[in-house]
Amino acid sequence: MTAIAPSPARVRAAALLPRLALVLAALLAALFTGAAPATAHAALTASDPKDGAVVATAPAQVTLSFSEQVAMGDDSIRVMDPQGRRVDTGELRDMCSGSTIRYGTALHSGLPDGTYTVAWQAVSADSHPVSGAFTFSIGAPSATSVALPTGQAGGGPVGIAYGIARYAAYGGFTVLVGGAAFILLCWRRGATQRPLQKLVVRAWVTLTAATLAMLVLRNPYTGSGKFADALDLDGLKAVLETKPGASLVSRLLLLGAAALFIAVLFGAFARRTAETGDTGKGKNGDKASGKGQAADKEANDLLFGLGIGGAVVAGGIAATWALSEHASTGIQPGIAMPADILHLLAVAAWLGGLTALLVALHKAPGIEREAVRRFSRVAFVSVLVLTITGIYQSWRQIGSWSALTGTSYGRLLLLKVGLVAVLVAIAYVSRSWTARLTDAPAGKPGKIARQRDVSRETQPAAVTVPEDPKRAAQLARQRAARESAREKQVRDADPNRAGLRRSVLAEAGVAVVLLAVTTVLTGTEPGRTAEQASGRESVASTAVPNRAIKITLPFDTGGENGKGSVRVELDPGRVGANSLHVWADDPDGKPLDIPEIKVAFTLPAKDIGPLPLVPERAAPGHWSASGVQLPLAGEWRIDVTVRTSDIDQTTVQKNVKIG
Repeated sequence: MTAIAPSPARVRAAALLPRLALVLAALLAALFTGAAPATAHAALTASDPKDGAVVATAPAQVTLSFSEQVAMGDDSIRVMDPQGRRVDTGELRDMCSGSTIRYGTALHSGLPDGTYTVAWQAVSADSHPVSGAFTFSIGAPSATSVALPTGQAGGGPVGIAYGIARYAAYGGFTVLVGGAAFILLCWRRGATQRPLQKLVVRAWVTLTAATLAMLVLRNPYTGSGKFADALDLDGLKAVLETKPGASLVSRLLLLGAAALFIAVLFGAFARRTAETGDTGKGKNGDKASGKGQAADKEANDLLFGLGIGGAVVAGGIAATWALSEHASTGIQPGIAMPADILHLLAVAAWLGGLTALLVALHKAPGIEREAVRRFSRVAFVSVLVLTITGIYQSWRQIGSWSALTGTSYGRLLLLKVGLVAVLVAIAYVSRSWTARLTDAPAGKPGKIARQRDVSRETQPAAVTVPEDPKRAAQLARQRAARESAREKQVRDADPNRAGLRRSVLAEAGVAVVLLAVTTVLTGTEPGRTAEQASGRESVASTAVPNRAIKITLPFDTGGENGKGSVRVELDPGRVGANSLHVWADDPDGKPLDIPEIKVAFTLPAKDIGPLPLVPERAAPGHWSASGVQLPLAGEWRIDVTVRTSDIDQTTVQKNVKIG
């Protein structure tokens, strides 16, 4: 038996594949570590009391305001005293009205002075968990045994496992839809090829397993963060009642229909394709015969049915993402969700089809040049759809040029655009190789023919087949292996085909990174929301709109009757003219009549001040002033000097933001 040595180009390509896999694995690992935990769509924009506020009397309730709709339960807001005991009633109050998203919980009456901790957790409308904590003080700050949580909801080992399942789900969907589309639209004979069959079936298994994992991990992912809670049936039941849970169940049902689609694609359709060939003609060109026409009609009917059914199933699976993530929240959801579905399908047709083409070029024997040309046209249409839907999504999620460079979402989007540009450039190179293949019907016919002649000359002379059936089968396998090796050698001798394989391999490498970045992007807070939340937080840290700034400062001058607190009210707390009121109270909360109160305003960032002010006495323990001018916005320091006797005085201060 004559051994066929692989070509040097084939050896180099085989040696490069493991290295490329290692590089892609490293890039994916970097993306994984940089992605978790990602900030979700909804953000806390305001709270009452505010973070770090000191209030004179205990509030009746604690309220939280969000940028987008969230799902909360009775245990979503917890308020703890300095000793760590809960002081809220455990009953959630829904105070949403119109575009205002606000929830709260009532507090027990008679709370003593000290520092209180508010911890909250919710699930945003785009399925991502959010959490946070802050403190406020009654009377004066105090020591507290409650530590603010440093972790974010959706983090930890459960968050990593859930994130891996999300990556696998996107990858499985892309290859499943793109591989099937490549077979139906570009290379019908691919349905008979074992490598492509394995590719599509494994993609279906990956997507199904990832969806099941996400459904089981959903409860601990949005709750305790413990793997043991994945076995909690009550928690699973609660997940099924949510929008993300319903989307995952719908995806599983659609995957059942996808299994039937795959069975027909690689069963009846593959058999009919083997009979008629990729062009729709019979093997012997007997399209005009009755048998050929019947086989051709049956194959075309199957193709039409698979195309319609596959498009419906693929669109339905894509909709399970659109209905539960960013597209379903924010502005224009009625337009955003169909655009998101088209975007996902275009990504799958392009990148998944690219994966199928790569497998066909490396493992499937004799892919036709026309199939590569068809995929080139499909990829071109996919890029057009991606461009149109991507521009709309970018406008919807970014909203401004500052958010494009000043938010995590915007920077990730710029990275994605750069990767798409690289991918299009490599695709252009692949297109040029495809054109060369089209222009040359058989690469270099003379050279290939000579190789075939040499192969025939090196074959041993005809031998008599032994009577032993086992020996005959062994010889048949050897002849098939030699023939397969000869076909590969002929294909590898075509430099145009080798160049196409290399460029498609480079495309696939960039596509893997692009898919990873896209997955991270879906779990990141959109730039429009992040910028709005940042702006609202700066306003909320000064005062609630249409309400004055109110602060309470404890003091101790060290003399007799030298302890108490001053309450300062600045109305409206904005740039321009303001009215000022100051009250002095003793430790029992009664008005404290003291000789003098002085106030000064300083803006350190602009080297303005101190601007001194001596308010007039309005009543015992009450001083006021009108027309207090604050010329610029920023963080102002208010200094209040309290004199309780001829020699006893002290100055207390507080920073506030003036809008």
